[in-house]
Amino acid sequence: MRSPASFLLTLLLLAGACVHPSRLGQDDPYLWLENIEDEKSMEWVEKQDKASLAFFKSDPRYERFRRQAEDILQAPDRIPDGRLLDGYVYNFWQDTASVRGIWRRTPLEDYQQPDPAWETLLDLDALASLEKENWVYQGNRCLPPRYTRCLIFLSRGGGDASVMREFRVDQRAFVPDGFYLNEAKSSADWIDADTLAVGTDFGPGSLTRSGYPRVLKTWKRGSPLDDARTLFEGEETDVEVWPMIIFRPEGKTFIVGRSVTFFEHEVWLIGDNRNKIKLPLPPDAKLQGVFKGQVLAVLRSPWDAAGRNFAAGSLISLAATDSNASQVNLVYAPDERSAVRNIGTTRDAVLVHSLHNVAGEILQFGLSTEGAWESRRVPVPEGGTLRLISIDDFSNDVFVGYENFLVPDRLYRHAGGAEEARVIKSLPERFQAGHLTVEQKEAKSKDGTRVPYFIVRDKSVELNGDNPTLLYSYGGFDIALTPEYMPITGKLWLENGGVFVLANIRGGGEFGPRWHRAALKENRQKAFDDFIGVAEDLIRQNLTSPRRLGIMGGSNGGLLVGAVFVQRPGLFNAVVGQVPLLDMLRYSKLLAGASWTAEYGDPDLKAERPALARYSPYQQVRPGRGYPALFLYTSTKDDRVHPGHARKMIAKMQKLGYKAYYFENTEGGHSAAANLLQRAKRHAMEYVFLSRQLKDK
Repeated sequence: MRSPASFLLTLLLLAGACVHPSRLGQDDPYLWLENIEDEKSMEWVEKQDKASLAFFKSDPRYERFRRQAEDILQAPDRIPDGRLLDGYVYNFWQDTASVRGIWRRTPLEDYQQPDPAWETLLDLDALASLEKENWVYQGNRCLPPRYTRCLIFLSRGGGDASVMREFRVDQRAFVPDGFYLNEAKSSADWIDADTLAVGTDFGPGSLTRSGYPRVLKTWKRGSPLDDARTLFEGEETDVEVWPMIIFRPEGKTFIVGRSVTFFEHEVWLIGDNRNKIKLPLPPDAKLQGVFKGQVLAVLRSPWDAAGRNFAAGSLISLAATDSNASQVNLVYAPDERSAVRNIGTTRDAVLVHSLHNVAGEILQFGLSTEGAWESRRVPVPEGGTLRLISIDDFSNDVFVGYENFLVPDRLYRHAGGAEEARVIKSLPERFQAGHLTVEQKEAKSKDGTRVPYFIVRDKSVELNGDNPTLLYSYGGFDIALTPEYMPITGKLWLENGGVFVLANIRGGGEFGPRWHRAALKENRQKAFDDFIGVAEDLIRQNLTSPRRLGIMGGSNGGLLVGAVFVQRPGLFNAVVGQVPLLDMLRYSKLLAGASWTAEYGDPDLKAERPALARYSPYQQVRPGRGYPALFLYTSTKDDRVHPGHARKMIAKMQKLGYKAYYFENTEGGHSAAANLLQRAKRHAMEYVFLSRQLKDK
């Protein structure tokens, strides 16, 4: 997508490596692999899985890696991150005894002790056994402020589509004849204890082309779903229509969102008599919540309102009753090296998690008696990754997580106006880090843009070009990659002499909307150029060499690594793609793909198809190009990124005689794993593959 694409196309044509974009995607001999659970497709999958697993297990490192990954993933001394609600901390936990997991809670004061006494609310292993279903927990939505009535979402095998069931926390049981939705990509929220706002599969015509709800209804307790009253309808071409009902001490705000594209939305306020008022926000603004009657939003593009110009990336507030944007206020405006990542509201404050030069900070904002926004910095550590783990509209208590590449997770409790945030949980080290160091550097992309990246390496590394190096990135959907503690990578890769590199390429959200927009649609090639630029910089420094350089990415990152290894096969020696997109000429026809055309472009539009065709990895694979070894991992149950992308790519690569390994987990959804044991198995395969390709002589 995006580029000096005409220049790239010319190079490929001169190299004899490209066919005309109008012919790409025709006569696909592997189209049958898109039939997800067809008998022939599954026979192919079974054969691939058997061969790959036998290959990986034959390596003496496999069992050690799998066991080490299992020990880390199931360690009993992990921090039990949870939400603080009405005096209790709620947590979902998986370990050796609870493979599918348990949903549980403990009082706040007990939670802060080394060994809290947990009350089990729902045991997924017991439920799966009783009901003979492979249930995977997909979260909950509980009714404030007591949080005793909950909607539990469970999927079969881990896909996005889920069954919704009503649950009573105080009874630790599902409600007989309570609210229930069949398996679908549903969205639901509480209006009150006896009424839901529901978007689901109501039958023909009720879903968008992306497979998400198009129709939103209000559903009364005790009445059949067929009697639910239509509240709002979007278009079939929309991504989704969804409810957001915000309960606060000062009252309830009922919001309906209509996602016209992945990045463009309409926001409607629903009154007590179900009248609808459209908020005058720009379509690409990101709704963040409501605080004391003020609607909060982050701007993706500049906005002229109330006689002022608000820069892209700014956090603004607008009175919920202001139908013509006459009273828009600036809450926070990041500079060019900063970006707002997420927002949370407590009873008395708005917390803003922002990045500055790819490191986190948290700012606290409140409204003065005159209605002006006032701010101060929350006292938490700098220079790493921060997470707002728990934040609630009925409390001023906040849980904040901190970590960096070499420091394990720490959980801080910040209580309202306290001068300090207090550490209440710390994760022990999972790998030896005393010999490691972290550097932040910049590479120059093809168009001259400076692209930051981090190197995690041994302090004694020699710049001799012989260091096995793993380069990772994502580069899409406004998602930022930050310095996180990586226990699996640390144990299986860094401890064994490997180097890890994290690249903050365009398409991500590290520097706000401009960084993301720079690699949208026809400019997608810029993200690929950034990644290639970082790889070339690593080689230029003599840190590594093409023989020792491997790359990894998942989902959109799988598209990234697929595109760059096809474009620059001699630059890498190993490629790991997790649940990847690879056929960009058919992606919009597969599962949720239609919802991503605002990010990538639409292959059915004459003006947008050529840019996609120029880089689509599946179509651009050619014989005789000397591609690096490839390992693709996906899931049969991934109902977001279709497994056909990875299947077809492997089939084509193998047909052309390239070294290509494939494993498809038959459950697990977009995470490609339904439980921790499956995740450990996946990591073992990945790092055996990388070790064989990059470390062995």
